[in-house]
Order: sequence, then C-alpha cells, then structure tokens
Amino acid sequence: MKLMAATGVALGAAGPLSRTMAFARSGGKEDIGLCKSVKITCISETSWFDGNVLMKNMKDAGGPKANQWIVDWDQKNSGGYSSLIEIEGLDGSRHRFLLDTGWNNSFMDKAFEREGIGSMLKKGEIEFLYVTHEHFDHFFGIESVLRHDPQIKVIIPNTFYDEGYRLLAGAEFEKSKVKNSIPYKGTLVKHDPAKIYRLYPGCASVTFDLPIPCRTRGEQSLYFNVKDKGIVCVTGCCHQNIIDFAEFARTKLEGGQNLYGLYGGLHIAPVGPLSPEGEKTVREMARFGFRKIACNHCTGVSAVEKMVELGYPVVKGSGRHGSPSKMYLGNGDVVVF
Repeated sequence: MKLMAATGVALGAAGPLSRTMAFARSGGKEDIGLCKSVKITCISETSWFDGNVLMKNMKDAGGPKANQWIVDWDQKNSGGYSSLIEIEGLDGSRHRFLLDTGWNNSFMDKAFEREGIGSMLKKGEIEFLYVTHEHFDHFFGIESVLRHDPQIKVIIPNTFYDEGYRLLAGAEFEKSKVKNSIPYKGTLVKHDPAKIYRLYPGCASVTFDLPIPCRTRGEQSLYFNVKDKGIVCVTGCCHQNIIDFAEFARTKLEGGQNLYGLYGGLHIAPVGPLSPEGEKTVREMARFGFRKIACNHCTGVSAVEKMVELGYPVVKGSGRHGSPSKMYLGNGDVVVF
C-alpha cells in the first residue's frame, strides 16, 4: 500500500490541488477559493434500521466505549452511509468524489447499483473516496467500493486505528462480521488534524481530532465556498458538534460569516427522542442563519421535527429506498447548493 505525505497529494490537472494550509496563519482567515455549485446525491443515509437493536449490540459488548471491531453487530440491522459529491468549478470543470462507503456490503452493492456508482467507479469517473471517519457505518463497506476500483485514491483522517488499515489491506474480523477480500492497491492519503486541505478551488477538508464512541477517533469534514451563495458545510456524522463545525467556518475561513448550506448527519438524536441538550443544539443553530439544510442520517427524525417547528429551511426528501421519512433528504434524493 502506497502512503502519501499528509501534506497533500498531487493528482494532476484534473484532480485535487496539492496544497495544505495551516489553521488561521498569523491570526488571519484562509481563502479556500470559489466554486460554481455543489451537487450531492444521497446514496444511503440509513445506516441502521432499528436504533434499539444497534444500542443493544453496543451494550452487550460493553457500551459506547466498546471496540467496534469486536462488537457482534446484527447484520440484518446494518445498512450504511454514503454520498456522491459533484463540484462545478468557475472554469466549467467538473469533479466527482465519493463520501464514505457505507456498512453492509450487500446493502451497499444494491445502493451503488441503483445510483450508478459502480459504473462510475469502473470508468474512473469518481476521482477519489473521502472517508469521514472510521465508524462501522461509514467505512466497513469498503469492499463495495474496491470491487469496482481497487486503485481508487482514498483520503482518510490520520486518526485511524490499526484495524482500519488492516481492513483496507484485506482482512476479516469474525466477531464484528466485517471483511474486505479485495486488497487495496491505490494511494492512501492521510489528513492530519489541525490543518486545512484544499482539495479543489472552493473545496477544503478539515479533520477534527476527538474521541468518538466505539473506540474511534477523529472526523474529517468539508467546506465549500459557492460563488454568490456562501459557505456550504458537509459532514458524515458531525461528531465534532454542529455548533463547533459552523463556528470554525465563521472564524477560520474567508466568507465564513455567510453560511449558506448544510448537508449530512448532525448526530443530535441518532437513536431516540430529542434530549434537552439536543434541543438546545437545534435552537442554537439559528444564529448561523443557514438558508438550506439538507440533514439526514444521525440527525434524527425528532431533531428534524424541531427544526421544522422552528421554521428552519429543511430540504424535504422522497422517503424512498428505506429512508423512514419524507421530512428530510433521504436515499436517492439530490440537493444542489
């Protein structure tokens, strides 16, 4: 497996820029450039089908601090989280990359086929795989990606545990029922925490270093600066907290005072009713003034209901392909920023 330096990787004229920027050098804000638009297809946001089953699996293994690689996960309850990101540059260029792999390979194979992802991967039309974090529902489905393109460039946060690298290389973990039988043959790029990585003009990645349940660490997320609209924040689970995620854009990025859009899981009420702390978070989101909120996944239906009640501009979905509600952007739905 070929590892590239964490300071970025040159992919040629059609690929991401080989540029890394330190946080707020000399107290200033970073200019990540501009893009014309960002289109996101939700391939799957249904990581699990029954939150009670998920929590029981974790409890039986020792609770939230249990090592995800030895939890006896119920495979009938596993789905996955994955999205297709498409960027249009100011110069008319277009780029595609995959955000996360999902979890259950059988489930993700069907989802990828439904959205034409397998064909895109085989044709080399997807430039890289961006893994937000090492969690089971975002990374365990790596085989579903590699079966179509075993050499695709993969970008991960530099906070992975040894098991994650072993899965990439080709391994099976019997207890957690996860395996990858297709050894990775491409270039692995690791993003360090405390740095801003500019992937394209108007697109940057930031890794937030923090402990996450199930013995996982660190989550990388994306910021886009869309011309004439503003900053769009894109995340997998937002374990860093949506308030900190948005505040980072405000304080560290040029144009960050103009927060336009939000996409992904916000980890507010992932498996149950909205807690008082969760409601406080939802209410506090108002101060950022997002004009388009396409949240899903671990945001939780109860959190979305509160957003709608408060009049937030939540993008509705179709409730197809297993997504439990039309209230938010779900499986097979598309949003354009």
